Amino acid sequence: MPVKKEMVLYYCPEKEGQKGNNTRVARLKAVLVQMGIRIKNISPDQTNLTIGYLAGFEGFEEQPAGRCPVVEEEILVMKNFSSRRIDELLMNLKRSGVSKIALKAVITDTNSKWSFYDLYQELKKEHETMSGKEES
Repeated sequence: MPVKKEMVLYYCPEKEGQKGNNTRVARLKAVLVQMGIRIKNISPDQTNLTIGYLAGFEGFEEQPAGRCPVVEEEILVMKNFSSRRIDELLMNLKRSGVSKIALKAVITDTNSKWSFYDLYQELKKEHETMSGKEES
């Protein structure tokens, strides 16, 4: 049985992605490379595409170009990760001085059908609920 390659779909808003080797983004990507994890950078013009398409799953087609909603926060979406590897990734990010990524997810059968933007909205809502920042 072939080993399924781990991949991260990574989105970083423009303001966060400053240039240089010692930026937070550079440290994050260095950890991913050191762990042998493939990185797929998601750009603002891809937020209307499905997670399944972006992750390269069979049966997901590219949708016609349309409105790309704005995603304002950093997002890390993991494909083919075991629980142990998720823990390892989070520990390595912490050791490298990468501050916590609030919005992260593992690809599931359900969310693979969602647009990247829809996943962002769901993660944002969950994060607000879990951190007690629910809007009333």
